[in-house]
Amino acid sequence: MSADLMAFLKERLDEAELVARRACEYAEAEWRLDEDGETVLWWPPEPRVAEKEREHGLPVVSDRWRGQTIGSGGTRIAPHIARWDPARVLAEVEAKREIMAEAFHHAATIDSEWGCCHDAEEIEQGMCPDQRPDELALLRLLARPYVGHPGYRPEWASGA
Repeated sequence: MSADLMAFLKERLDEAELVARRACEYAEAEWRLDEDGETVLWWPPEPRVAEKEREHGLPVVSDRWRGQTIGSGGTRIAPHIARWDPARVLAEVEAKREIMAEAFHHAATIDSEWGCCHDAEEIEQGMCPDQRPDELALLRLLARPYVGHPGYRPEWASGA
């Protein structure tokens, strides 16, 4: 029960990583805007894209595929899409995983000061009655963007 928040967060990060890596199968991880700011540009990773196109029965257009034009509201929408390129998503996933690990190391430091001496891994696994993962404020804050997700629990709200 006590490691549910941690499992929820790990699942969300794994999902984000998977989606970003899938996007990288067909395009570079770093996306940019054209000079008009309304076309998101990504370049295919050379011959691998043509192979994927053939493999999936798609027309081979990788030699001229250079981006996706956003028709409606381009200069408002395209910058958002480019900012959330796969490279940024992957970097954010890694940073959040490191933040989560740091939260447990910090909790272990506090626990040792209280005399319980549980290490970070034991606290993450819910073995310390005084340092429960679902009650760590930092993890609750990391879960906040997922409040609309069906697996999110109201008791994880950071003020609960």
